[in-house]
Amino acid sequence: MTHEHWESVWLTLEEPEKSFLQALIQMAAAFHHLESGNSAGTISLLRRSLRRLEQCPADFGGIAIAPLREEVSQWLHTLGSGTSNLPEAPPQINILSTD
Repeated sequence: MTHEHWESVWLTLEEPEKSFLQALIQMAAAFHHLESGNSAGTISLLRRSLRRLEQCPADFGGIAIAPLREEVSQWLHTLGSGTSNLPEAPPQINILSTD
């Protein structure tokens, strides 16, 4: 799905789902920038994504938000430090168990 498709969904939502989906879109776009070598764009989008995720409760819509926020924070810290030793994987979305 392209950014435009996600945006068309995002524009129809109400809060808080709207901000949550926007945070996910920004996070995905950030890693697209990272693949393109645009670290400034990556950092900017991850910061905006994190600000939106910080407005969500620890669990939201069946997703564990607290660990997602922590992973985004770790990426921002690593990118900001200038090291080339990046985490092995982008932040992961963890679905909460329904047990």
